[in-house]
Formats: sequence, C-alpha cells, structure tokens
Amino acid sequence: MYAWLWRKLPFGLRGKVIGSIALALATVALLWYVVFPWAEPILPFDDVQVTSDEGVPGGGDPGLVPPGDVVSPDPSAPGGPRPSR
Repeated sequence: MYAWLWRKLPFGLRGKVIGSIALALATVALLWYVVFPWAEPILPFDDVQVTSDEGVPGGGDPGLVPPGDVVSPDPSAPGGPRPSR
C-alpha cells in the first residue's frame, strides 16, 4: 500500500515527501476531529476517575499545593514552605 501511494504521488522526491506529510496530517486531523468525537460516546471510559489512597481525586502528593491555598514560608520545615490552611 505504501509503495503504491509513493508511486502515485507527483512531483519527484520533494513533492512525494511533502505529499506524504500532508496525507499523514490529513489522516490525523480526520481521526481527531471526526472519528474520535463520533466514537467517544460508545467507549466505556466516560466516568473513570483516578483517586488516591485518601479517596481524594488526584490527591496524595503532599508536595503539591491545592488551588486557592496560600503558601507561607516555614523555616523549620526541612522541605521549605508548606501550604497554610
């Protein structure tokens, strides 16, 4: 199939390379904007949610500061500033 495509693309080597890249990009765009949105409702991955050991979605890393928390410096802490609550 690839050999047939390569033979059918016009304009010598440069045109064949550009044509191959254009065909690949068009295929990716077709999949991304048409096929995947069409197939999404029938896939079983609608309500999958990853949780940590604490049961908090996406939680579990004490080094991360949740959005909206204020970080104040704590010189006694070995790891530096900690979120204040």
